[in-house]
Amino acid sequence: MIIGVPQEVKNNEFRVGLTPGNVSGLCKQGHSVLLQRGAGTQIGLTDESYRIAGATLVNSAAEVYSKSEMIVKVKEPQAQECAMLREDQILFTYLHLAPDPKQTQALIDSGATCIAYETVTSRCGALPLLAPMSEVAGRMSIQAAASHLEKTHGGLGVLMAGVPGVAPAKIVILGAGVVGRNALQMAVGLGANVSIFDRDLERLRQIDMLFGNRVRTLYSDSLLVAQEVHEADAVIGAVLLPGAAAPKLVNREMIRKMKAGAVVVDVAIDQGGCFETSKPTTHADPTYEIDGVIHYCVANMPGAVARTSTFALTNATYPFVEALAKRGVIEALKQDQYLRNGLSVHRGVLTSEPVAMAQKLDFVSAEELLAA
Repeated sequence: MIIGVPQEVKNNEFRVGLTPGNVSGLCKQGHSVLLQRGAGTQIGLTDESYRIAGATLVNSAAEVYSKSEMIVKVKEPQAQECAMLREDQILFTYLHLAPDPKQTQALIDSGATCIAYETVTSRCGALPLLAPMSEVAGRMSIQAAASHLEKTHGGLGVLMAGVPGVAPAKIVILGAGVVGRNALQMAVGLGANVSIFDRDLERLRQIDMLFGNRVRTLYSDSLLVAQEVHEADAVIGAVLLPGAAAPKLVNREMIRKMKAGAVVVDVAIDQGGCFETSKPTTHADPTYEIDGVIHYCVANMPGAVARTSTFALTNATYPFVEALAKRGVIEALKQDQYLRNGLSVHRGVLTSEPVAMAQKLDFVSAEELLAA
């Protein structure tokens, strides 16, 4: 199979879909890899390292798309990339379609087979291709909160850890999944006063066993969330419904009652965000203010630590790339129900029920479509 790796075009996105080691492995199996020149240069993965690994370097994204049977990316395709997809092509990347009707329609119109990293599952029901970036984003969320609590960044002027005689920052984490647990680890490590919400009591028990009275574990109900958010210095939005739009746990009135200079970090922004006041931002312009509250809603947070993120992501995605290249998309999807859970669009048909529900569209299940 001919596998194409274009350079990412989203704002300040420096990750790349395959590493030189991945390319070497694919080439040894008889596949070909086309790489757009400069795709990994910003994170120290030089064109020469890819050439030595066996990749063919090409000058433009258009050439990658026109000659490749499978496109392996990191972030959702932008409008100009969607326009280059074609019916006999596989797209394997993050998609986050639920809050993005324009991208959904563009992928349907392309006729390509589009598989979303974020909804591929494991045997235990986890999300193995989302987890590495959730780990990165969860840890970064506390760094972002700590930085923007500083007065020089418009914040309240609070040191996350406090000092002897002065209380640490009060951090509220909404969601105890992968993002929330990694945010918790960082916040506790910095000495913050941390509360974490979830509706999965087993997750809360595990956190309590690990951290004891260093962390307040709270069952998520609207009144208690409102109370804790009102008192918080920073709130981390770490809620995920796989493939679906994130629920709005914090409304505009709750934001209005927060302290001036408090910070909210919405890690769920890729799925529409869990704060009513959230809107996507970029690394170039990461924050905005509503009712005196700093909002950090960067939609590709792990892109800021692109080298770490690239290796963490491709460690997880590469076995699936191998399977798709070896078996072809139809056989790979038929043989692997966990990969099949990632199928979002196939030859002009939407196959994701959560996306269909979010956008009020018709869908056909992957099993039904592949059987036909």
